[in-house]
Amino acid sequence: MIVIGLTGNIASGKSMAASHLKSLGAVLIDADQVAREVVEPQTPTWEKVKNYFGEEYFYPDGTLNRATLGNLVFTDKNELAKLEAITHPAIFAAIERQIAVFKKEGSYPAVVVEATLLLEGKGEGDFDEIWLVLSSKEKRLQRLMARNQLTRLEAERRIQSQMPAEEKAKYADLILYNNDGQEAFLQEVENNWRRITGR
Repeated sequence: MIVIGLTGNIASGKSMAASHLKSLGAVLIDADQVAREVVEPQTPTWEKVKNYFGEEYFYPDGTLNRATLGNLVFTDKNELAKLEAITHPAIFAAIERQIAVFKKEGSYPAVVVEATLLLEGKGEGDFDEIWLVLSSKEKRLQRLMARNQLTRLEAERRIQSQMPAEEKAKYADLILYNNDGQEAFLQEVENNWRRITGR
């Protein structure tokens, strides 16, 4: 079974690529979903986040208030680095366990790990190929503002908090450009799926 790491900066189109790969027969691991699971109440990572950031970033029922914490970390790089230092090891360990299960089952030609912070989390060594989705900054800003109902300044801060695309490109085995329309983009995704799986 082939393991593909699918990454790209926020609002680049990687979720669209991931969804298409799933429709073609891949099994998908969504790192965002895993990130939510590792900070569920009473888990070890939840305890660490709560101890460092404090009660004010949690709802009364104990769940993490991701919006409030996001407002902090996307305006303070030191706090973002601390959050990532706490959560990334747990996220990547959970992903590795899921990959191991799928490999043992042997039911899929490929597993795709969709992760915005794949390279920031130093996960590039765990995959057969790294696929990077790139899109222009202006297109990403427009998508992010519309999708998350953010101001332009808020969207800019989220984009600037991530590793630059040029840096990510150094680690990529494949770059998929998402600037010329959905149909062309998804066709390129499919072409490379057929290349890597022989299907």
